[in-house]
Amino acid sequence: MSDPEEPKAEEQPHDESGLDLAKSIARGLAGKTGALRRKGRKPPPVLPRSSSAHPDDRDPQTLDATLGRFVTEQGWQTEVRVHGVFTRWPVIVGPEVADHVTPESFADGRLVVRTDSTAWATQMKLLAANVVRRLNDELGDGTIEVIDVLGPHVPKWTQGRFRVKGRGPRDTYG
Repeated sequence: MSDPEEPKAEEQPHDESGLDLAKSIARGLAGKTGALRRKGRKPPPVLPRSSSAHPDDRDPQTLDATLGRFVTEQGWQTEVRVHGVFTRWPVIVGPEVADHVTPESFADGRLVVRTDSTAWATQMKLLAANVVRRLNDELGDGTIEVIDVLGPHVPKWTQGRFRVKGRGPRDTYG
């Protein structure tokens, strides 16, 4: 006979550490798998998700498709197209102009180009409207609104041994 004061197995107080829950789950699982093994049955196989006859997201993807999806998700389509123009610059503007003018950056519809002389900076300013039209034919209307033309990088004559007082050199570099 059991003592009425003694708590039964179902009425034992809850262990705060969660160890009792883990033990009860382990006992429950052990009993089920043991019963299946004793009867000679195997547990039902877990079928892997397999592909159908048509390609889907689980199939191997090409790098081109994956990168295209990534660029679209990030909203970088315009930037990628414009920087693609940077690599094809000689084909778009011609080899003679490309020898003297290089694209530097693109932001908010403004393409910044740098020339190797002040004469080519003036020439590029005159050609800017035609180049914008050609680039927008390649990229889509309104992609490039303005071309900012920068002159060559020149040394500063305001400091050092060879400092020039007064107005200094003007069109020395081209």
